[in-house]
Amino acid sequence: MNTKQVIIIRKDLNMRKGKMVAQGAHASMKAILDQGLYKEHTLNDIPNEFSLFMSPEMEDWLQGIFTKICVSVDSEAELLTLYNMAYNMDLPCSLIEDVGKTEFKGVATHTAVAIGPANAEVVDTITGHLKLL
Repeated sequence: MNTKQVIIIRKDLNMRKGKMVAQGAHASMKAILDQGLYKEHTLNDIPNEFSLFMSPEMEDWLQGIFTKICVSVDSEAELLTLYNMAYNMDLPCSLIEDVGKTEFKGVATHTAVAIGPANAEVVDTITGHLKLL
């Protein structure tokens, strides 16, 4: 099975390189963790639990080589369009909104999206036209 995750970063924000890496990492993890379920226990002697739904594509990706591709867009509108396409196709995806503590002067700002892990050909129907970061 050919699976991958694509991370999309907004270039129009002129984020520092470290900020771009952090936002992409947030998006990558959130796309996976959002597939999970958290169960909080009220008894002190029972630890809280987290379970992860594993689609065949996600399992293949996690047991394989973790293919990740980083690409860019030039606007918030383009970022949101790609996220909505992935969401409407029921693909694992995440949209990151930075709260603006270190950049963006305190203004909440959409910075990154991750799509997948999913079938590479399906992800490419959404992101295949984008330029590498």
